[in-house]
Amino acid sequence: MKLKILLIALTLTTFLKLSAQVPGAKIGQFDHFSNIGSAKIAGAASYHEPSQSYRITGSGSNIWFAQDTFSFVSKKIKGDFIIQTQVKFVGEGHEPHRKAGLMIRSANTTNAATVVCTVHGDGLTSFQYRSKDGALMKEIKLTIKGPDVLQLERKGNTFIMSVAHFGDVYQVEQLTDVDLGEEPTAGIYVCAHTNKFAEEAIFSNTRIFNPAPDNLVQYKEYIGSALEIMDVNSGQREIIASSKGSFQAPNWTPDGKSLIYNESGKLYNFDLKTRKADLINTDFAIKNNNDHVISSDGKQIGISHHSATDKGQSVVYTVPVTGGIPKRITEKSPSYFHGWSPDNKYLIYTAERNGEFDIYKISVEGGKESQLTTAKGLDDGSEYSPDGKTIYFCSTRTGNMQVWKMDADGKNQTQLTFDNYNNWFPHISPDNKWIVFISFEQTVPADKHPFYERVYIRLIPVSGGKPKVISYLYGGQGTMNVPSWSPDGSKIAFVSNGTFN
Repeated sequence: MKLKILLIALTLTTFLKLSAQVPGAKIGQFDHFSNIGSAKIAGAASYHEPSQSYRITGSGSNIWFAQDTFSFVSKKIKGDFIIQTQVKFVGEGHEPHRKAGLMIRSANTTNAATVVCTVHGDGLTSFQYRSKDGALMKEIKLTIKGPDVLQLERKGNTFIMSVAHFGDVYQVEQLTDVDLGEEPTAGIYVCAHTNKFAEEAIFSNTRIFNPAPDNLVQYKEYIGSALEIMDVNSGQREIIASSKGSFQAPNWTPDGKSLIYNESGKLYNFDLKTRKADLINTDFAIKNNNDHVISSDGKQIGISHHSATDKGQSVVYTVPVTGGIPKRITEKSPSYFHGWSPDNKYLIYTAERNGEFDIYKISVEGGKESQLTTAKGLDDGSEYSPDGKTIYFCSTRTGNMQVWKMDADGKNQTQLTFDNYNNWFPHISPDNKWIVFISFEQTVPADKHPFYERVYIRLIPVSGGKPKVISYLYGGQGTMNVPSWSPDGSKIAFVSNGTFN
């Protein structure tokens, strides 16, 4: 019986690999694999499901002058959209000008109007474009050499190219007034720059999606969302579930078996083995926001429910992780829960009192709250260190939202990040060595963390230091509001957004 199952699995794997080689076949999230032009060596492409990565073998003489020859994995997509990937050439290669990257074309003809995010084998990086069918290709050369993180965005007839070495923020270049039609073709490509050999590249963390329209009303309208887990060291991402609605704020359970997230005011337990989600019974509390955290012993969840008896303002409750009737903890509102002490005796939360938002502490039994911060501005996103000695939080007190820390009693408040980004929701690794947080551009107000923004997830030591980007994504509110490290400290969970077609 086991041998029969193995043979069936091998047959299916072989079929998937073979089907990916056929021009016109659907591959991963793309609709077509094509050899554009008259390459003497036919290209090929395959999709590897566990890693959600693509491998393209491409020949072709060039992507230049008035015609192109290359191998292309693509799909047609309407409206404004974003395509992202991480790319790595396979082997030393035969030609320093071999190319790989992202492309958007008016059609899959050899002389079509196009914009191309190009990385050459020798590191040259350029924004190539052909403004109309049959025109000569032009390019803008960037100063960065050999980036591996690529993004290409269409916004009407404007195209924005963003590139980075993994760990760094994007370098950005923009083109305007290039008309590629209502439904262009977009995807990932390889060109060997010679007809004598084929070249290969691997594309990972590849996403193509429509962002939110400019007229979307946040908190009333939503676009799709994806539940993801990511290896912190490599940055390798995996989509484990998606929704046309709004997944928000996944917690990793202490046993490592589940994620708990919010959707439409309710909490769900997502089993990582079966990839199925079950509703958690929270009785009357069905208007929960995304400030929910599991206790260190895994027995309770702290939640923030918008109570009708409190004029719809947020109130902190606790409820058994298996479900039940919530117990009210904070008498005053609004109060937004953020963290448990490691001994499960105290809760910390952000609350508005007398027109100021500060961080407070209260017994798990309720009672009198203690104010821990008093600085002018918003203090938010508090979380205990695993040893219970330190509380990390974010604050606008110096202008931008930045990451801070303080002793568990509120003393020795110290700033940890000092840049032009707005840095929200610090989360501490289980070994007490690292902090991950989400960074918004300065164009987003310091005291806001809206949905549907181009954001980074970044990493610093708990003592502070230069942040390292570990994820480049479209998200924001609900992406990573709550503690999201896996128990072994190797992964984090988060939500990305977009309409995935």
